[in-house]
Amino acid sequence: MLGIDPGLTRCGFAVVDSSGPARRATAVSMGVIRTPPSDPLPQRLAALRAEFAALMSEFRPDAVAVEQVFFQVNVRTAMSVGQASGLALAEAAASGCEVVQYTPNQVKDAVAGWGGADKEQVARMVQTRLGLSQPPRPADASDAAALALCHLATAPMRRGLAAAVAAVPGRRPS
Repeated sequence: MLGIDPGLTRCGFAVVDSSGPARRATAVSMGVIRTPPSDPLPQRLAALRAEFAALMSEFRPDAVAVEQVFFQVNVRTAMSVGQASGLALAEAAASGCEVVQYTPNQVKDAVAGWGGADKEQVARMVQTRLGLSQPPRPADASDAAALALCHLATAPMRRGLAAAVAAVPGRRPS
């Protein structure tokens, strides 16, 4: 499972595995991809795309969870986050992964039990759920791990709902 907290200057990523016998989530890799703000936009986007492709190639995730661009006060920030998010979504889809998006409140609710949790509360829950000795830093990596954990927690329900909807007579899949 790969979580992506999109951003153009700082893009968090976290690879989480839950395939062990106990199905306990473990951190495989996490960090931040950085692009220099002084570089031209096309080069920054190309560098980010190359990093996403490298993550897909190295870790071969079954699924990729990307934070949904939900609300930004700063339009410029929203545009750059949207561009980074689009690259992550496209690269994951091109790699054949299941691709999902979650809003920040969905992630907080799934990981910390409350959609209004602050970043520190989420980081402490990520630490606990992944059995880490300290909360992951920087915040972008922690947020990416929270996205991965959110998907691991909600994927069984999503699959069950999809199967139930598909079983309704006369209903076409959407």
